Amino acid sequence: MRNQLSRDFIFSGIAKVTVALCMAASIPAFAQTWSADDLARRTVERRAVEAVIWGMPAVNFQLMLQAFQAVQGAPNQVAYWSRPLDWKNQTLTPNPDTIYLMPFYDTRNGPVVLEIPPAGDGSITGSIDDAWQNALEDVGPAGLDKGKGGKYLILPPGYKDKIPAGYMPVRSDTNQGYAILRSNLKSGSDADIGHAVAYGKRIRFYPLSEAGRKDGAQTVFVDAFGKMFDANIPYDARFFDALDRFVQSEPWLTRDKVMIDMLKSLGIRQGAPFSPDAGTRALFDAAAREAHASIDVQYEKVFVPPFNEGSHWALPASKDVAEGMPNFFANPQAYPVDDRAITYSMAYFSAKTIGVGQFYLMTIKDKDGNRLDGSKRYRLNVPANAPVRLYWSATVYDGATHALIRETRWSSRSSNTPGLQKNPDGSVDIYFAPEAPAGKESNWVPTDPKGRFEVLFRLYGPEKPFFDKTWKLPDVEAAN
Repeated sequence: MRNQLSRDFIFSGIAKVTVALCMAASIPAFAQTWSADDLARRTVERRAVEAVIWGMPAVNFQLMLQAFQAVQGAPNQVAYWSRPLDWKNQTLTPNPDTIYLMPFYDTRNGPVVLEIPPAGDGSITGSIDDAWQNALEDVGPAGLDKGKGGKYLILPPGYKDKIPAGYMPVRSDTNQGYAILRSNLKSGSDADIGHAVAYGKRIRFYPLSEAGRKDGAQTVFVDAFGKMFDANIPYDARFFDALDRFVQSEPWLTRDKVMIDMLKSLGIRQGAPFSPDAGTRALFDAAAREAHASIDVQYEKVFVPPFNEGSHWALPASKDVAEGMPNFFANPQAYPVDDRAITYSMAYFSAKTIGVGQFYLMTIKDKDGNRLDGSKRYRLNVPANAPVRLYWSATVYDGATHALIRETRWSSRSSNTPGLQKNPDGSVDIYFAPEAPAGKESNWVPTDPKGRFEVLFRLYGPEKPFFDKTWKLPDVEAAN
């Protein structure tokens, strides 16, 4: 018995040594299949894909800033649209049923003041976001001033000086950012559009250092209506050009320090020029396409679960993103960069409190679960007595770019649309198709027959029946 145990022990030991020697022998052979150039290339490919996913909201912001600069705007000035948006505004899922004002702030020379007028003969629904598009504060009746108006003082990172009396401090973790302000329309008439523009231009926006000027601080408004304002996400090497510009301008946040060396390996480093050669740019092109494909594959998951059980309408953001953006991802167990990339590949901005000033439902499918096809005709029946204090709207976007479909006459219909036809029961039918159904042009939104589309339903001033779900929005249906 003892001899048998000894033989077993010896054979077991020999077997273990043999396995170990085989494994050791295999390691150099495996490693020799990768050259230093191969490993460097693969590192760039992997990290570039992750950089696109991580950097999506930052590049989204950077592209909007660049679009503003392209129409002769500058930091600490206000982009505004003197009419409701047309397709030339190529930001992601914008609202063509309001008057937009977008002040772009830069606090590197000190705090910046945003004055919001009191609500009364007009109102503003809006938010101030940092450059990562985390909400800093809401403004207007649904915001901190509760409709009384006031002076919001946007502070640079680490600001420690005394706050002057009469200001509402808003602390930004980034040097730059913007506010998205919607001067709400009472209707789509020319008179009401003009009124909303005039009310919106009562905002004031200027560096705090100019507050004491004898001639008053000057607000510069730049009208972007009718001009190309292109902030489509470029899924190629240009994405990295924009990411580098962002990194050069902004401090590193503690939550993101893991990306410092990752980006350095791509040639993006604070204080250093970014000049990738042709071969590296080709790798960036491929990485951006791969990241885009990954985002597209995951896109449908933001519509699960739906807002109402059994429907296809959903708030187009995951729970972790919707909760994390307003509180700077305070939950130490969650930092949903993948889900955030999906959201900011198809939208911009976040609100401090979703559901007070506005709420959004989006769909990419019809009632039968099929993707919306621009070559077909669909109908959306909006039930009577929609629970909104201001208005509702249904907007069509390009399913590939998530921007307004190019070269369209209009992109939406809303409860404010002049001539909108109602059914005898008070409901409204909205049609989505390449051509208007006979006699229904006032209720029709054009689609592109060559591609897919998606629909965003907005509720401005949503009320209780929407949230307790006694009023429900039906799915989009295929129509004859």
